[in-house]
Amino acid sequence: MKGLYFQKSSTNEEITFVFQERENLPVIEDNYVRLQVKACALSQINTKLLTEMKMEKDFFPVGREIAGIVLDVGSKVSFFQPDDEVVVHKPEKVTWTEAAGTIRDGVRAYTALHYLSHLSPGKSVLIMDGASALGMIAIQLAHHRGAKVISTAGSLEDKQCLERLRPSIARVIDISSGKAHVAESCLEETGGLGVDIVLDAGVRLYSKDDEPAVKLQLLPHKHDIITLLGVGGHWVTTEENLQLDPPDSHCLFLKGATVAFLNDEVWNLSNVQQGKYLCILKDVMEKLSAGVFRPQLDEPIPLYEAKVSMEVVQKNPGRKKQVVQF
Repeated sequence: MKGLYFQKSSTNEEITFVFQERENLPVIEDNYVRLQVKACALSQINTKLLTEMKMEKDFFPVGREIAGIVLDVGSKVSFFQPDDEVVVHKPEKVTWTEAAGTIRDGVRAYTALHYLSHLSPGKSVLIMDGASALGMIAIQLAHHRGAKVISTAGSLEDKQCLERLRPSIARVIDISSGKAHVAESCLEETGGLGVDIVLDAGVRLYSKDDEPAVKLQLLPHKHDIITLLGVGGHWVTTEENLQLDPPDSHCLFLKGATVAFLNDEVWNLSNVQQGKYLCILKDVMEKLSAGVFRPQLDEPIPLYEAKVSMEVVQKNPGRKKQVVQF
């Protein structure tokens, strides 16, 4: 059985991707399921996070966002049977590539908007970098729940992509030139009340002199997020090193606002979380089958192209999700 793995150099953070042949092993654990993989999505690997979560190995499998057919099950497995088509159970209308390509971003969007910020009809939501794979799914979920959506675009192409969405976004803020003021635009759109929910794509923490030029242009400052957040609002951040000074915390306190963190491995936190993840994934697949979610997928590629594609994804993830088809 051939698979793609990554290995991190012991002397630096450089990652290499390698194909390895592994023997086909029978299911020997009571709770295990063996699959014939039909599709596998490729996503950027956060090696620092994997190390901190004690998940790193000498050779770590690249693809964990998979869909396939059950070949064998352990003695204590009752939910799946051989020949089942699964992500959890895969709906008939959903293709293999759609299923694998929606797992990660569907679960993260659902976690951010449902569990961390309690999205409900009539709420206003700011989704940063809406044309990204995560942003697009989050926008679709917010619209499905009856929310008013505001989003940011980092290029003309992204802006045009977001403006074509139906239902339409209330406002697309073009930040490609670095001249747009996200906080002012959001306050104007909400009549000065601020937005109820923010899902960021990272934030600036320091002054202009201490930030890289690209980050300056495309990311709002943390103070902008605090300013545009409404009373009782929820800020869901992907910024792992977020630092809030006492005046920041005091402002959030006065607003009765909350801050929650969304990481790349949100479903691997604990056994309890894994049970929640399965429920989320089931709902994600149902929404995919019903057409609520329409993931942005690139053309599927064969396994022999996966190494080169993964090297590209690791350096610069594209707007469309790359999926390997078997």
